[in-house]
Amino acid sequence: MGERSHEKADDEDLDASELRIGVVVSRYNLDVTKRLLKGALEVLEERGAEDPQVVWVPGAVELPLAAMTLAESGQVDALVALGCVINGETAHFQFVASACTEGIMHVNLDTGVPCSFGVLTTFDRDQALARSGPKNNKGAEAAETAIEMANLVRRLQGGE
Repeated sequence: MGERSHEKADDEDLDASELRIGVVVSRYNLDVTKRLLKGALEVLEERGAEDPQVVWVPGAVELPLAAMTLAESGQVDALVALGCVINGETAHFQFVASACTEGIMHVNLDTGVPCSFGVLTTFDRDQALARSGPKNNKGAEAAETAIEMANLVRRLQGGE
């Protein structure tokens, strides 16, 4: 099982006070995605992001198009994609998870706007709930990742 590094980013890397952040959220498995959104919005507020734009989409497959559209609009410096895909009895899970993952990667590479991946891909609802709670919230982690990457991209492009 993968584990997030215990090494933390510097506070300046997680300063969102000058960033415009968009959050794209799937309505599918809404009870879980609302928890992910709560975690993300708490981190964005703590880090100084002003009024993040939240956009809802039907499901995980729709996340990349909404994220790409926002990225191309020039309205955001970074994006957070939040969703939840839970394994069922058919191969549908693999197709949805793969399409979503590849689509989000295209947003990053095709636009240069960081889009963090806060999409849970779990084997059951209990795993999803465990990763969207107050102590372990992948939405919160995705928000931090988006902030850190937006600040890194700015530095690499000579904007700081």
